[in-house]
Amino acid sequence: MKKSLLLTITTLMLLFIAIIAALCMGKYQVTPKQSLLVLLGRTEEISEMAVNVVKGLRLPRVVSSVLVGAALAVAGAVYQAVFKNPLVSPDYLGVTGGASIGAAIAILLSLSAIYISLAAFIGGILAMVLAMLIPLLLRNNANIMLVLAGVIVGAAMSSILGFIKYLADPDSQLASIIYWTMGSFQYVTMNDFLVILPIIALPMLLIFSMSYRIDILSMGEDEAKALGINVTVVRTITLVSATLITAASVCISGTIGWVGLIIPHLCRLLVGPSSRRLLPLAAVFGGLFMLLVDTATRTISVTEMPVSILTGALGVPFYCWLLYKQRKTLV
Repeated sequence: MKKSLLLTITTLMLLFIAIIAALCMGKYQVTPKQSLLVLLGRTEEISEMAVNVVKGLRLPRVVSSVLVGAALAVAGAVYQAVFKNPLVSPDYLGVTGGASIGAAIAILLSLSAIYISLAAFIGGILAMVLAMLIPLLLRNNANIMLVLAGVIVGAAMSSILGFIKYLADPDSQLASIIYWTMGSFQYVTMNDFLVILPIIALPMLLIFSMSYRIDILSMGEDEAKALGINVTVVRTITLVSATLITAASVCISGTIGWVGLIIPHLCRLLVGPSSRRLLPLAAVFGGLFMLLVDTATRTISVTEMPVSILTGALGVPFYCWLLYKQRKTLV
């Protein structure tokens, strides 16, 4: 417990340093002192340009990237615990596919950014509901049935999204759809962050409060039932909560892969599988990772790079290493 607490506190300190550094980095240079003064509301001695850059442009995407990274990492940790598989991620029930379809339809209809985000959120939730309805219709609530339902829904969402891309105007709409599905914090505003904050924060708090039950559930359904845990209720609440924060994350940033896969597993290697230790560290580590990636995508080149390009570049070798480590158990 002391090790996990120390790691979490250390990562929190690194996160604070990374936030200040991210506020300073960009085409318009800002000093750490100026960034701190803006955060404290003491802007009398700072130029109006510096205040606008830090408060209006960089701060919304910095806090949003931290929030989304934390949410995806926690959601990934929950999915991996519930399904007892370290190779699953938050889009396991087709949530990101459904969100992409919702956003793509809104783009086809030429709706504004707020309606694109709303459509993405609704699409993600509908995909999750569909995936959870299939086991109910088949009267089989086993984990494997839910996994197969997620595969079915994910494949269906992918086909529908491909059809929408086929219908889209290649000169305008198609580019917007592709860019949205690659993930970016470029157009996030502080209002977007404030709207999405409670939708992510409340389910995350619920997940943290159920960490003990998640640990028991990860032991197996028979063991959980023997210890008095209502498997169906606990699994439903945790998966719905994880899906809510995933859908909310996708609607503000677009589709971002790998974070919910690699961060929980990396934290599990550091503090073990216990959700009470894993979830807080995954949240902080996920926020730090996403912030560093987003900062890199907007500073390493002249034009901003979609976030998923860099997360994929980092995630693929880690995933290969993960498969290598588990090659004897994957039979």
